Amino acid sequence: MDARDAELKKELNASLQARRELGEEYESALVDSFLEKVDQRIDGAVERRVRRQLAERQMTVARDSRSPKATDSWGERFGFGIVSLVLAVPLSAIGGGVGQLPGLLVTWAGIVGVNVVQAARTNPGLFGSRKGRQDDDWED
Repeated sequence: MDARDAELKKELNASLQARRELGEEYESALVDSFLEKVDQRIDGAVERRVRRQLAERQMTVARDSRSPKATDSWGERFGFGIVSLVLAVPLSAIGGGVGQLPGLLVTWAGIVGVNVVQAARTNPGLFGSRKGRQDDDWED
């Protein structure tokens, strides 16, 4: 900004010098010319600031549009369930063969736990409290 201020100061000095040389009859034209330059400088600064803010806003929107959604699609949930059931068969065989009934129970507790975590992740309000909900039919 210092270089611009120095340039503006030079313009002002040149306008004052021209006024001294040309006389008072050209004063309004010189002032108008100087103010035109000041207006152009202000317009340029405002335009740069608006462009910068617009670019920042567009970057924010672009980042937000690329962020993952809180809930997955139905296909992803269905696929997770299928994979979970397919893997449950060999895991059950290994857990039951090595650890008998306790091994089988631990295996299925792990399978159910993974599915519960996945369900809670894809449906944020699934296991939450329902304090905010009220049925109007039951109120007096």
